[in-house]
Amino acid sequence: MKQGTTLFLKIAVFIIGTPVLALCIFGLPMLAKEAAESNSEFAYVLYGFLIVMYVSAIPFFFALYQAFKLLSYIDKNKAFSELSVKALKNIKYCAITISILYVPGLPLFYLMAEVDDAPGIILLGLVIIFASTIIAVFAAVLQRLLQEAIDIKSENDLTI
Repeated sequence: MKQGTTLFLKIAVFIIGTPVLALCIFGLPMLAKEAAESNSEFAYVLYGFLIVMYVSAIPFFFALYQAFKLLSYIDKNKAFSELSVKALKNIKYCAITISILYVPGLPLFYLMAEVDDAPGIILLGLVIIFASTIIAVFAAVLQRLLQEAIDIKSENDLTI
């Protein structure tokens, strides 16, 4: 397969990661600074939110790295290999981890929505949970299909 066929998807992975990295470097510290300066009684809610955001960035970037590796395997004609199955399994576990991290954070989203009188903040938390759950299910389905294709390929190789 030509090396440039997955170039668009690799660029998309990079573009997805860039705003999240910028948010972690610039946005969240600014939010923490404002919470510290406000001396609000709900500053602890914001600190909990920041902790969840930073901790969830770790599996997010690991999943992006695994997606990049998967695209590299496709470029090297190793799409139907155990390495690809392992990359999909890691993406699935990362998405599950993000979902699990945000489920206990829903009360934090609720408290922030109460303080700011912005019910859309709760919707943001739900979108993150459901999006990562959908990614986990999709990765699990692809992992299973790829494993079955590898098994069929190995049976056919033994038959011939």
